[in-house]
Amino acid sequence: MVCSVDERATDIGLAVLSSGGNAVDAAVAANAVLTVTAQHMCGLGGDLFALVHAGSGPPAVLNASGRAGSGASASAVRSEGRQEIPHRGHLAAVTVPGCVDGWSALHHRYGTTPLAELLGPAIELAADGFEPTPLLVAASGLLDDVVGPHDFEDLVAGRTVIRTGIARTLEAIAGGGRGGFYRGEFGSALLELGGGQFDIGDLDRSQAEWVDPLGARLRGRDVWTVPPNSQGYLCLAGSLIADTIGWPRDPDSPAWAHLGIEAARAAGFDRPDVLHDGADGATLLGPDRLAARAAAIDPDRAADWGGTYGDGGTMYLCTADGSGMAVSLIQSNARDFGAHMTVGDTGVFLHNRGIGFSLEDGHPAELAPGRRPPHTLSPVLVTHPDGSLVAVLGTMGGDAQPQIVQQLLTRMLVHGQEPGDIIGAPRWLLASADPRSGFDTWSNQGRVRVWLESAVPDSWRAELERRGHTVEQLDHPAAFGHAHLIMRTPDGWAGAADPRAVSGAVRGH
Repeated sequence: MVCSVDERATDIGLAVLSSGGNAVDAAVAANAVLTVTAQHMCGLGGDLFALVHAGSGPPAVLNASGRAGSGASASAVRSEGRQEIPHRGHLAAVTVPGCVDGWSALHHRYGTTPLAELLGPAIELAADGFEPTPLLVAASGLLDDVVGPHDFEDLVAGRTVIRTGIARTLEAIAGGGRGGFYRGEFGSALLELGGGQFDIGDLDRSQAEWVDPLGARLRGRDVWTVPPNSQGYLCLAGSLIADTIGWPRDPDSPAWAHLGIEAARAAGFDRPDVLHDGADGATLLGPDRLAARAAAIDPDRAADWGGTYGDGGTMYLCTADGSGMAVSLIQSNARDFGAHMTVGDTGVFLHNRGIGFSLEDGHPAELAPGRRPPHTLSPVLVTHPDGSLVAVLGTMGGDAQPQIVQQLLTRMLVHGQEPGDIIGAPRWLLASADPRSGFDTWSNQGRVRVWLESAVPDSWRAELERRGHTVEQLDHPAAFGHAHLIMRTPDGWAGAADPRAVSGAVRGH
């Protein structure tokens, strides 16, 4: 089974499985297609995280998020009079892209199909052209400020998009692996564009690293995610805090929404202070730490967490094969098309994951050479206590990813819902202002607004406001994530693609 935001990627991943490839092969092939057809969500210039279940026990976890270049300097950015890193048009927002190193590491450890064969369909789509999805057409209107060649000018529905530079870059990877990318046309052009921000040593250092998973026991299941610099700990912390208190039996009740919201606020209000690439995930999930936060939650009133401490841009996909191997993979530009900077003639858009860095002098997440920024990407994998697989799941959604995953986990593990009901249920999310910005949820610590999808139960808004929440309705489905899920059942795989993705699809055989 393969589940992604683009049916072409899903179909190609399934074809890999049908021809004898495994779940990792399928994930790489599907991701490669998405770097061509879903540039508004991910790309060769972005980062990647993955969890791989290959047998039993905890999953293997890959952190392929890029590090700041040797020329990175917070003081230099501060000297420009800035208090935060710009989202667009500034190299401080750019770290060495980790996507290709992620593919290389996944394929080296688990791949059974030649890399050139896995990338072949993506190369063909880039060279011969494809019809854009409605979401890509809509997002292309954001590109007026991009300097350098790109492939989406005057984009309209039905027009064939050809990405010659991306086809050439993928061919270089197919023929030369990571060296064909970081030491090829892309690497040379990045060094030139960087003007000292990066050096050849930055590019020669692999951005991919196998790390220990971060896990927690929830309702008799083990839930695993990526440790810091990922914010995945919030998926676990929010779920554990709520479960300590006890979920209402009815997931349509206002009390259910209130508890989930309060647990997410309790888990995340201090994220800007505690999340960095040296943070200890186990400490952030410490029982005493979470118990104190659970104790502060009132079932009838929103807690005051403020002041205690001084659209798109991502895609998620999951795959599973007949042997029981499964992959939970997320890959991202950060916000929409990333930094709105392309590299030479390659057509590669650079991500802007560096916006996660702090410019505060002495902050543990301060921009500095070799550091990884705090990351919103939060893929999840669930196992039984004996190590056998339960599910792989995740979503796009910037800061909201842990909140969305928390809701999915609750529906799956607490209420026992089916995949279609889990993914299709209406959601809430938290943001300090307009959630379409994606990255400012905790800028005022716990002082956030609750945003509701239009399809939530009628009683939610009035009851949440009565409890002291500031509530807004938002008719913008993409803000509430593109989540996907594959579950292991006695009869095989069951999965669901998020209807909010419009062009998403799940396929199995």
